[in-house]
Amino acid sequence: MATRRQEKVARVVKEAVSDAITHHLSDPRIEGFVSVTRVEMATDLRNANVFVSIFGSNETAQNKTFMAITHAKSRIQSMVAGKLQSKFCPVLHIYRDDKFKKTLETMNLIDKAVSELDKRYPEEDLED
Repeated sequence: MATRRQEKVARVVKEAVSDAITHHLSDPRIEGFVSVTRVEMATDLRNANVFVSIFGSNETAQNKTFMAITHAKSRIQSMVAGKLQSKFCPVLHIYRDDKFKKTLETMNLIDKAVSELDKRYPEEDLED
């Protein structure tokens, strides 16, 4: 379980990374919508696992966007250091977060199964 200090630093890191990606990176490879979904801080606050979710037009655009973000990691980290009031800045480790994508795929499968049931049994009431 994370301490209050870890949660506070994680919140500041999340906001700083999100702001850096949104407003301070002008890389043309960054396309679509990029969201920082969560930040996990190490107990000593020296490392931060940053999870980003990328919504783009296709998989190659998403991969290019992720590569651009990882390429700019040192610049993002310097911006985080400016926002933190700490002795040191945590080292950022950036990962893709595919949980939302998997959740959407699961919801689509459920919707597909429900529509197939409705086609098979159109006049029966399934709520009984």
